[in-house]
Amino acid sequence: MKAMILAAGMGTRLQPLTLTRPKALVEINGVSLLELVIKRLMKYGFTDIVINVHHFSDQIISFLRHKNNFGVNIQLSDETDLLLDTGGGLLKARQLLDDGQPFLVHNVDIITDFNLSDLYNFHLEHCPIATMAVKDRSTSRSLLINSNKVLSGWRNNLTGETIVSRGKLEELTPTAFSCVHVLSPEIFKLINETGVFSIMKTYLRLAREYTIKTWNHNDSVWMDVGSIENLREAEKLI
Repeated sequence: MKAMILAAGMGTRLQPLTLTRPKALVEINGVSLLELVIKRLMKYGFTDIVINVHHFSDQIISFLRHKNNFGVNIQLSDETDLLLDTGGGLLKARQLLDDGQPFLVHNVDIITDFNLSDLYNFHLEHCPIATMAVKDRSTSRSLLINSNKVLSGWRNNLTGETIVSRGKLEELTPTAFSCVHVLSPEIFKLINETGVFSIMKTYLRLAREYTIKTWNHNDSVWMDVGSIENLREAEKLI
């Protein structure tokens, strides 16, 4: 099975740590975020892994070489010249990901303990364009889902900006995206965005006509360790 780790971000919330290293190589109790995610993917049978790189990409290359790619097939999608955001990064990596089978995408700065196989198998069972892992928690930006747990909109909870892709706003329930998702390769044929763009922009456009499911993991641990404060909290947890 294939997976992509989104690791190209600048990690500005983790400064000053990221002034001398990429976010992916910031450590929790002596283990880098990248290693934590790779080993987690391996645990659930993902043996072909794509990693996008931008900030201090040479350090990631050296790290993987030193670790002998952890004994799995790892390929890099090079965004050194231009950071492409989540959607642009996925599109650039298409040739490395599209083998006709669904693939999983995992942000490098996410720590969670839910079963990745359960998420992947849920996607195989329902065959949507994408399946987004979600958790009911406080967030600055909410997904809006209908009674069938289908992505139907989005809301910025700080500004009030709201996008409704299907249905009526009053019928939708907010939840939070966990930055782990499974995509069917057919999505590549439906992406018309180019350059630098967020995959959320694509999802909200496609949600008008196509099914994007959500999969809830409320009983699981989940942390965004993209900030110094959250990184310190994770050190206590792990």
